[in-house]
Amino acid sequence: MDMKHSLALILVLLLSGCFLFEKKEEAANLSASKLFSDAMEDMDDKNYEQAIKKFETLEARYPYGRYAEQAQLEVAYAYYKQEDVASATAACDRFIKLHPTHPNVDYAYYMKGLANFNENLGLIASLGGQDMTERDPKQARQSYDAFKELVTRFPNSKYTEDAAARMRFVLNGLANYEVQVARYYMKRKAYVAAVNRAQYVLQNYQKTPATEEALLIMVKAYDAMGVTDLRDDAERVMKQNFPNSKYLSGSADGGKSWWKFW
Repeated sequence: MDMKHSLALILVLLLSGCFLFEKKEEAANLSASKLFSDAMEDMDDKNYEQAIKKFETLEARYPYGRYAEQAQLEVAYAYYKQEDVASATAACDRFIKLHPTHPNVDYAYYMKGLANFNENLGLIASLGGQDMTERDPKQARQSYDAFKELVTRFPNSKYTEDAAARMRFVLNGLANYEVQVARYYMKRKAYVAAVNRAQYVLQNYQKTPATEEALLIMVKAYDAMGVTDLRDDAERVMKQNFPNSKYLSGSADGGKSWWKFW
Protein backbone atom coordinates (compact mmCIF):
# COMPACT_ATOMS: atom_id res chain seq x y z
CA MET A 1 0.00 0.00 0.00
CA ASP A 2 1.50 3.35 -1.03
CA MET A 3 1.72 6.46 1.12
CA LYS A 4 -1.27 8.07 -0.58
CA HIS A 5 -3.60 5.17 0.21
CA SER A 6 -2.25 4.91 3.76
CA LEU A 7 -3.02 8.55 4.46
CA ALA A 8 -6.53 8.14 3.03
CA LEU A 9 -7.17 5.12 5.27
CA ILE A 10 -5.95 6.97 8.34
CA LEU A 11 -8.20 9.91 7.50
CA VAL A 12 -11.23 7.62 7.16
CA LEU A 13 -10.48 5.98 10.48
CA LEU A 14 -10.06 9.35 12.18
CA LEU A 15 -13.33 10.61 10.76
CA SER A 16 -15.11 7.43 11.82
CA GLY A 17 -13.70 7.76 15.30
CA CYS A 18 -14.82 11.36 15.50
CA PHE A 19 -18.30 10.38 14.35
CA LEU A 20 -18.58 7.63 16.95
CA PHE A 21 -17.28 9.96 19.64
CA GLU A 22 -19.85 12.57 18.65
CA LYS A 23 -22.63 9.98 18.77
CA LYS A 24 -21.54 8.82 22.24
CA GLU A 25 -21.29 12.42 23.35
CA GLU A 26 -24.76 13.09 21.98
CA ALA A 27 -26.21 10.03 23.72
CA ALA A 28 -24.55 11.02 26.98
CA ASN A 29 -26.20 14.43 26.84
CA LEU A 30 -29.72 13.17 26.21
CA SER A 31 -32.27 14.55 28.67
CA ALA A 32 -34.46 12.31 30.78
CA SER A 33 -37.48 13.16 28.67
CA LYS A 34 -35.62 12.35 25.44
CA LEU A 35 -34.34 9.02 26.78
CA PHE A 36 -37.83 8.18 27.93
CA SER A 37 -39.47 9.06 24.62
CA ASP A 38 -36.84 7.10 22.70
CA ALA A 39 -37.40 4.07 24.92
CA MET A 40 -41.16 4.34 24.46
CA GLU A 41 -40.67 4.39 20.69
CA ASP A 42 -38.77 1.12 21.05
CA MET A 43 -41.66 -0.23 23.11
CA ASP A 44 -44.11 0.74 20.37
CA ASP A 45 -41.87 -1.06 17.87
CA LYS A 46 -41.80 -4.11 20.19
CA ASN A 47 -38.04 -3.74 20.53
CA TYR A 48 -38.24 -4.52 24.23
CA GLU A 49 -34.58 -5.39 24.76
CA GLN A 50 -33.47 -2.01 23.46
CA ALA A 51 -36.18 -0.25 25.42
CA ILE A 52 -35.06 -1.90 28.65
CA LYS A 53 -31.49 -0.71 28.10
CA LYS A 54 -32.67 2.86 27.54
CA PHE A 55 -34.93 2.83 30.58
CA GLU A 56 -32.08 1.51 32.69
CA THR A 57 -29.75 4.19 31.29
CA LEU A 58 -32.33 6.82 32.12
CA GLU A 59 -32.62 5.65 35.71
CA ALA A 60 -28.84 5.46 36.12
CA ARG A 61 -28.35 9.04 34.89
CA TYR A 62 -31.48 10.57 36.39
CA PRO A 63 -32.32 8.40 39.43
CA TYR A 64 -34.86 10.83 40.86
CA GLY A 65 -38.08 12.17 39.45
CA ARG A 66 -41.08 10.98 37.55
CA TYR A 67 -39.20 9.74 34.49
CA ALA A 68 -37.07 7.36 36.54
CA GLU A 69 -40.10 6.07 38.43
CA GLN A 70 -42.11 5.53 35.27
CA ALA A 71 -39.09 3.87 33.64
CA GLN A 72 -39.07 1.28 36.44
CA LEU A 73 -42.68 0.39 35.68
CA GLU A 74 -42.05 0.29 31.94
CA VAL A 75 -39.13 -2.09 32.48
CA ALA A 76 -41.47 -4.46 34.30
CA TYR A 77 -43.92 -4.30 31.41
CA ALA A 78 -41.16 -4.85 28.84
CA TYR A 79 -39.98 -7.97 30.66
CA TYR A 80 -43.58 -9.14 30.82
CA LYS A 81 -43.92 -8.72 27.06
CA GLN A 82 -40.73 -10.74 26.64
CA GLU A 83 -42.30 -13.46 28.81
CA ASP A 84 -39.41 -13.15 31.26
CA VAL A 85 -41.43 -13.90 34.38
CA ALA A 86 -38.56 -13.75 36.87
CA SER A 87 -37.27 -10.38 35.66
CA ALA A 88 -40.76 -8.87 35.42
CA THR A 89 -41.55 -10.04 38.96
CA ALA A 90 -38.26 -8.68 40.28
CA ALA A 91 -38.89 -5.32 38.61
CA CYS A 92 -42.35 -5.11 40.18
CA ASP A 93 -41.04 -6.07 43.62
CA ARG A 94 -38.33 -3.44 43.32
CA PHE A 95 -40.82 -0.71 42.46
CA ILE A 96 -43.12 -1.73 45.31
CA LYS A 97 -40.22 -1.67 47.77
CA LEU A 98 -38.90 1.70 46.57
CA HIS A 99 -42.27 3.41 46.18
CA PRO A 100 -44.82 1.77 48.54
CA THR A 101 -47.07 4.86 48.50
CA HIS A 102 -46.66 5.77 44.83
CA PRO A 103 -49.93 6.63 43.01
CA ASN A 104 -49.18 3.86 40.50
CA VAL A 105 -48.09 1.15 42.92
CA ASP A 106 -51.40 -0.61 42.20
CA TYR A 107 -50.16 -1.11 38.65
CA ALA A 108 -47.00 -2.75 39.98
CA TYR A 109 -49.08 -5.31 41.90
CA TYR A 110 -51.27 -5.86 38.84
CA MET A 111 -48.25 -6.35 36.57
CA LYS A 112 -46.71 -8.79 39.05
CA GLY A 113 -49.90 -10.82 39.05
CA LEU A 114 -50.15 -10.65 35.28
CA ALA A 115 -46.54 -11.73 34.77
CA ASN A 116 -47.16 -14.88 36.81
CA PHE A 117 -50.62 -15.52 35.42
CA ASN A 118 -50.96 -18.61 33.25
CA GLU A 119 -54.05 -18.88 31.08
CA ASN A 120 -53.44 -22.62 30.79
CA LEU A 121 -53.54 -23.10 34.55
CA GLY A 122 -56.80 -24.99 34.33
CA LEU A 123 -55.03 -27.55 32.16
CA ILE A 124 -51.98 -27.78 34.41
CA ALA A 125 -52.59 -31.44 35.10
CA SER A 126 -53.86 -32.53 31.72
CA LEU A 127 -50.55 -33.66 30.26
CA GLY A 128 -50.53 -37.44 30.31
CA GLY A 129 -47.65 -39.51 31.58
CA GLN A 130 -46.36 -36.90 34.02
CA ASP A 131 -45.89 -37.29 37.74
CA MET A 132 -48.29 -34.67 39.09
CA THR A 133 -46.45 -34.48 42.41
CA GLU A 134 -43.44 -33.02 40.60
CA ARG A 135 -45.32 -30.08 39.08
CA ASP A 136 -44.99 -26.83 41.02
CA PRO A 137 -47.89 -24.34 41.05
CA LYS A 138 -45.75 -21.73 42.82
CA GLN A 139 -46.06 -19.27 39.95
CA ALA A 140 -49.85 -19.45 40.08
CA ARG A 141 -49.82 -18.80 43.83
CA GLN A 142 -47.59 -15.75 43.29
CA SER A 143 -50.07 -14.48 40.75
CA TYR A 144 -52.97 -14.98 43.14
CA ASP A 145 -51.16 -13.29 46.04
CA ALA A 146 -50.28 -10.24 43.93
CA PHE A 147 -53.83 -9.85 42.67
CA LYS A 148 -55.18 -10.34 46.19
CA GLU A 149 -52.90 -7.59 47.50
CA LEU A 150 -54.17 -5.29 44.77
CA VAL A 151 -57.84 -6.07 45.38
CA THR A 152 -57.46 -5.74 49.15
CA ARG A 153 -55.40 -2.57 49.25
CA PHE A 154 -56.79 -0.79 46.23
CA PRO A 155 -60.48 -1.69 45.86
CA ASN A 156 -61.09 1.36 43.67
CA SER A 157 -58.18 0.77 41.31
CA LYS A 158 -59.00 0.51 37.63
CA TYR A 159 -57.17 -2.84 37.64
CA THR A 160 -59.15 -4.36 40.52
CA GLU A 161 -62.06 -5.78 38.54
CA ASP A 162 -59.81 -7.65 36.13
CA ALA A 163 -57.55 -8.79 38.98
CA ALA A 164 -60.54 -10.20 40.88
CA ALA A 165 -61.65 -12.17 37.82
CA ARG A 166 -58.16 -13.56 37.35
CA MET A 167 -58.04 -14.49 41.04
CA ARG A 168 -61.11 -16.68 40.60
CA PHE A 169 -59.53 -18.32 37.57
CA VAL A 170 -56.28 -18.99 39.43
CA LEU A 171 -58.13 -20.32 42.47
CA ASN A 172 -60.08 -22.78 40.33
CA GLY A 173 -56.87 -23.85 38.64
CA LEU A 174 -55.06 -24.43 41.92
CA ALA A 175 -57.98 -26.43 43.28
CA ASN A 176 -58.07 -28.48 40.11
CA TYR A 177 -54.33 -29.09 40.41
CA GLU A 178 -54.75 -30.50 43.94
CA VAL A 179 -57.58 -32.78 42.80
CA GLN A 180 -55.46 -34.00 39.91
CA VAL A 181 -52.67 -34.87 42.34
CA ALA A 182 -55.16 -36.66 44.60
CA ARG A 183 -56.38 -38.56 41.54
CA TYR A 184 -52.78 -39.48 40.75
CA TYR A 185 -52.37 -40.93 44.25
CA MET A 186 -55.66 -42.82 44.00
CA LYS A 187 -54.54 -44.58 40.85
CA ARG A 188 -51.40 -45.67 42.69
CA LYS A 189 -53.38 -46.77 45.75
CA ALA A 190 -51.67 -44.17 47.95
CA TYR A 191 -54.94 -43.53 49.73
CA VAL A 192 -53.69 -41.51 52.70
CA ALA A 193 -51.90 -39.10 50.37
CA ALA A 194 -55.04 -38.84 48.23
CA VAL A 195 -57.16 -38.00 51.29
CA ASN A 196 -54.69 -35.32 52.40
CA ARG A 197 -54.83 -33.64 49.01
CA ALA A 198 -58.62 -33.81 48.89
CA GLN A 199 -58.87 -32.35 52.40
CA TYR A 200 -56.56 -29.52 51.37
CA VAL A 201 -59.01 -28.61 48.62
CA LEU A 202 -61.94 -28.58 51.04
CA GLN A 203 -60.03 -26.43 53.53
CA ASN A 204 -58.52 -23.90 51.11
CA TYR A 205 -60.71 -23.86 48.01
CA GLN A 206 -64.19 -24.31 49.44
CA LYS A 207 -66.09 -22.39 46.77
CA THR A 208 -64.49 -23.99 43.74
CA PRO A 209 -66.05 -26.68 41.53
CA ALA A 210 -63.17 -29.03 42.41
CA THR A 211 -64.63 -29.64 45.87
CA GLU A 212 -67.16 -32.03 44.34
CA GLU A 213 -64.54 -34.46 43.12
CA ALA A 214 -62.41 -33.89 46.21
CA LEU A 215 -65.25 -35.20 48.37
CA LEU A 216 -65.73 -38.22 46.18
CA ILE A 217 -62.01 -39.00 46.33
CA MET A 218 -62.31 -39.02 50.11
CA VAL A 219 -65.28 -41.37 49.89
CA LYS A 220 -63.39 -43.76 47.63
CA ALA A 221 -60.11 -43.53 49.52
CA TYR A 222 -61.70 -44.20 52.91
CA ASP A 223 -63.69 -47.04 51.38
CA ALA A 224 -60.52 -48.59 49.97
CA MET A 225 -58.86 -48.33 53.38
CA GLY A 226 -61.90 -49.82 55.15
CA VAL A 227 -62.50 -46.70 57.26
CA THR A 228 -66.27 -46.88 57.01
CA ASP A 229 -67.20 -44.14 59.49
CA LEU A 230 -65.12 -41.50 57.69
CA ARG A 231 -66.30 -42.81 54.34
CA ASP A 232 -69.93 -42.42 55.43
CA ASP A 233 -69.25 -38.90 56.74
CA ALA A 234 -67.67 -37.83 53.47
CA GLU A 235 -70.47 -39.40 51.43
CA ARG A 236 -73.11 -37.68 53.55
CA VAL A 237 -71.44 -34.28 53.08
CA MET A 238 -71.15 -34.88 49.37
CA LYS A 239 -74.81 -35.81 48.94
CA GLN A 240 -75.87 -32.78 50.96
CA ASN A 241 -73.80 -30.38 48.90
CA PHE A 242 -74.03 -32.10 45.51
CA PRO A 243 -77.31 -34.04 45.47
CA ASN A 244 -77.28 -34.21 41.66
CA SER A 245 -73.60 -35.02 41.28
CA LYS A 246 -72.70 -36.99 38.18
CA TYR A 247 -70.29 -38.98 40.34
CA LEU A 248 -73.18 -40.35 42.40
CA SER A 249 -75.07 -41.53 39.32
CA GLY A 250 -73.65 -45.03 39.84
CA SER A 251 -74.74 -45.37 43.46
CA ALA A 252 -76.95 -48.33 42.55
CA ASP A 253 -73.88 -50.43 41.80
CA GLY A 254 -71.87 -49.13 44.72
CA GLY A 255 -70.64 -46.06 42.90
CA LYS A 256 -68.22 -48.02 40.73
CA SER A 257 -69.24 -46.08 37.64
CA TRP A 258 -67.36 -43.11 39.09
CA TRP A 259 -64.12 -44.61 37.82
CA LYS A 260 -65.13 -43.95 34.24
CA PHE A 261 -64.53 -40.23 34.80
CA TRP A 262 -60.84 -40.97 35.23
